Amino acid sequence: MIHKRLLHIAAILLTAATWTDASAGIPEGYYDSLDGKSGVMLKNAIHELTLQHTVLSYNSLWNYFRDTDCYPDNPSRVWDMYSDKYYYFGSTWGMNREHSLPKSWWAPSGENENTSLYPSYTDIMHLYPADAQANTAKNYWPLGEVSTATYDNGVTRVGSPKTGQGGGANTVFEPDDRYKGDFARTYFYMACTYQHYKWRHTFMLTNSSWQTLNDWSIDLLCRWARNDAVSDKEVDRNDAVQRCQNNRNPFIDFPDLFEYIWGNKQGQAFYTGGEQQPDYQGDPELIAPTQGTVLDFGEVALGKSLDYTIYVKGRGLTNPLSLQLYRYDYEMFSIPVNSVSRTAANSAQGYPLKITYTPTAIGEHTARLLIHDGGLTGSVGVELRARCMPVPSLSVLQALSATGIDDTHYVANWKAASEQVDYYVITRTVYSLNTGETITETFNTDDSQTTSYTFDDRKPGETHTYYVQSYRLGYMSEPSNVITIDASGITGIEADKPLQVLNMDGGILIKCSEDMGPATVYDMAGRVVSRISNLTDDTVIELPRGIYLLTTSTNRSAWKVAVQ
Repeated sequence: MIHKRLLHIAAILLTAATWTDASAGIPEGYYDSLDGKSGVMLKNAIHELTLQHTVLSYNSLWNYFRDTDCYPDNPSRVWDMYSDKYYYFGSTWGMNREHSLPKSWWAPSGENENTSLYPSYTDIMHLYPADAQANTAKNYWPLGEVSTATYDNGVTRVGSPKTGQGGGANTVFEPDDRYKGDFARTYFYMACTYQHYKWRHTFMLTNSSWQTLNDWSIDLLCRWARNDAVSDKEVDRNDAVQRCQNNRNPFIDFPDLFEYIWGNKQGQAFYTGGEQQPDYQGDPELIAPTQGTVLDFGEVALGKSLDYTIYVKGRGLTNPLSLQLYRYDYEMFSIPVNSVSRTAANSAQGYPLKITYTPTAIGEHTARLLIHDGGLTGSVGVELRARCMPVPSLSVLQALSATGIDDTHYVANWKAASEQVDYYVITRTVYSLNTGETITETFNTDDSQTTSYTFDDRKPGETHTYYVQSYRLGYMSEPSNVITIDASGITGIEADKPLQVLNMDGGILIKCSEDMGPATVYDMAGRVVSRISNLTDDTVIELPRGIYLLTTSTNRSAWKVAVQ
């Protein structure tokens, strides 16, 4: 069991001037904007404070996990809140970078939006290393208490929910008692930081209330937070996240903060010191970044560049802050300004400073950002790390037929890449026979180990197609072959009927030994350009120059054809 202790704020507040220990705790003044606020105003203040953070790159997460999710007595071992298996950094095959609040929840349904474009996709505050098998069982199900388990590894339980839970889902994920408070405080953070999102899945969330969480999930999470107090693990992780991401989870620093928004102190004004504090009259201080902050850009391909933004925030600064890159490979990093005005740095949001890594040689590169002046005593240094890799060579993947097809679901499948990749991108096009509408969306896997993707939003009268690409360091492979799931669900088809599609001047020629039934031709924008009631041998389909997809009711796959 994890040793539990309540975090006493007064004991760990330190001034920025004496910040020399990277795990020292909360910077003085960091939470000043929350004082005296209640209800929606308090939640808005948390949102504005925590949203302003450094957005990490996905391929750098394992580097940060070494600091955020290791055992203090064995730093080489991964702390996995999803299983009791032994995993070690440097050999984490069998683990995923898990979004504890599933990424599919914030992808608006029916809109061409990619979840990886959202800051929440790499917000390490809710990303944890997870046993891949447990993560697969967890899927995108909500938190809850399991009545009958379908999966149980002793730490993660998945199964049917207790009465009144699930929010319409017939399956929930229940973490071990040791971690229920951890997950509750993570969800509180997400409900504030990303309160401006439109939620696609509303098992635990709502788009119609400032509280973001719905009633049953509020009851559950508040109970878990009360029963499982803040642990040393959470405190240490919160400090580590600040070093890499420049923000904190206030629900860890103030264990009863959730009560003021969702619990039994609603309507009361919140004060970080327990009572109203006088306006700041002290010496100039730098709140963020803190000494010991490390920005790891991860791997970047030669010829590419990557930006990080850190928020430079102080209080009581009397002069502009000076900024300087120095040491080692500093010429491969750049910043747009060499100073920040005291007005910008003293503001509630701080000054967003963009740091760009543009490598000119393959290898590991380091530098430091020095922040000084402003009336500060001393300076703060930020360590910059990055690795430049050769441009990847990516082969074309093979998409496989969909499995598990029913009225609302199917699983897209493909063969794993033979070379190293970061993750896979599935491009799906939905053609509605009822409305004539065409929607194309992209979906990412979290890692290179996953070779399937479950879709749960299939509707009657829709034909779905998908193809797959691999992604590595900003480069994408060429699209795979296209797989089609017909509106009929391809039920009753034992084997694809033989069919040849031949190019000819001004169109295509069909060769087949038997009638193929209805067929449709789509352009690459998903528009229907031709319908054939029954595709027969020697059928000629006249088409202008371009690239097209041909689908039939008797074959699982679509044909991609080019008309010259």
